[in-house]
Amino acid sequence: MAGDIVPIELGLTDGNVFTLWAPRWREGDDEWEAFLGLDEDLYGFPGVAELAAYIRNDDDNDLAEHPAWPTVVGLQADELVPDDRHSYDLVGVPELAAEDPTPEVIAELEDALEIVRILGEVCELTVITKFFNGNPILGAVTTGTRNFTGRDGVDLWVRIGRLIAKHWDDVVDAIDDVITTPDVDKAAVATAEAELEAAASAEDEDEPADDDLELVEGANDENAADETDDEDVEDDSDLDDVDDDDFWANVGIDPIKIVTDDGEYLSLRCYLGDDPVFLGKSGKIFVFASTRALGRFLADSNDHDLADVSTFEEVRTAATDGSLEFDVISDNVYVLPGLAADIADGPRRMDRNQLDLAVELLTDAADYADDDSVAEALGSTTPLGWFVDYAISPDPKRMAPSPPFDNESEAWRALVHDFENRLVKKS
Repeated sequence: MAGDIVPIELGLTDGNVFTLWAPRWREGDDEWEAFLGLDEDLYGFPGVAELAAYIRNDDDNDLAEHPAWPTVVGLQADELVPDDRHSYDLVGVPELAAEDPTPEVIAELEDALEIVRILGEVCELTVITKFFNGNPILGAVTTGTRNFTGRDGVDLWVRIGRLIAKHWDDVVDAIDDVITTPDVDKAAVATAEAELEAAASAEDEDEPADDDLELVEGANDENAADETDDEDVEDDSDLDDVDDDDFWANVGIDPIKIVTDDGEYLSLRCYLGDDPVFLGKSGKIFVFASTRALGRFLADSNDHDLADVSTFEEVRTAATDGSLEFDVISDNVYVLPGLAADIADGPRRMDRNQLDLAVELLTDAADYADDDSVAEALGSTTPLGWFVDYAISPDPKRMAPSPPFDNESEAWRALVHDFENRLVKKS
């Protein structure tokens, strides 16, 4: 499951277009994947400003029901600029496939083929689905460089290049045919363009000038040292000001949110040295379906492991007087549903951040319970450990895990099942 909507750039016959892609997400028992569009039309815009203007003024599209749509509507225009990883030069794919199979070329080709395959599935483009279904050797690109070494590997790469050269025009034409550009409000476009210009200007201002760099490198007299010391003091003071305003940072305990198939739950966690300690006891983690229930428990009970933390009394006092608020930062939100299904689909379909956070949670919970099973299951020598490490930190120079991934998916399900058994729901 992916929890985000991603801006992407597609290089097509008539130029580059900008749109949005929602990687696979789960809604109840159903899984969905979609692009910005409506029915059979895929919406593509000539610039980011036009994309931003449309998003802010029109919700008659297939992504409007996505859980992240309200967040996307509130983004600044510069936040809708696709990153390099989500910019796909589709018309340049034949030339790419004609290059030598270096790790960088293979990785770029894999990304392009993957987004086209998804476009074919989501938009029901028969030309594209037949291209992939009828040419399974294209799957060799997904496993890194190992398939393209030696004489046989070079031959395979040449066959893939010839296959792409023969059929790719039809593939791109099929995407061109479904691209539609809706009308957008000119005033909204102008507003978005101003935001993009302001963001670009701010970025330029943040970059030090060459003269400034030379001055810093040459500043070795006493005055320069004194100025540096003063700046350090000021920086420390600024940090102190921030910490003073952050209750949870001061007490060293974090509210966390855990999303399971059964619902969303709140709890607390801190670290004593490197050791995680949860709001719980004897390896069990207490979770709460509402902030009211959690606050009431913290005010009334000391029968848990966090009661031994020196700053917990401040938490209990705030819970008692009603001033305690539970603002969970994004790095402490753990979404577990759908990850097993995504693992079965392979590392290229994973939401890396979501998987990384889930690994953190499962590992912390096991460490809290003095249980080595998660560390062993995610060890570098296990198929699941290799898969997770590659999915979180992909590297085209490393050998990619090979499908099928059913065993890795089942191993992950077992870890999540064991974790959920550690949860004690309090009311």
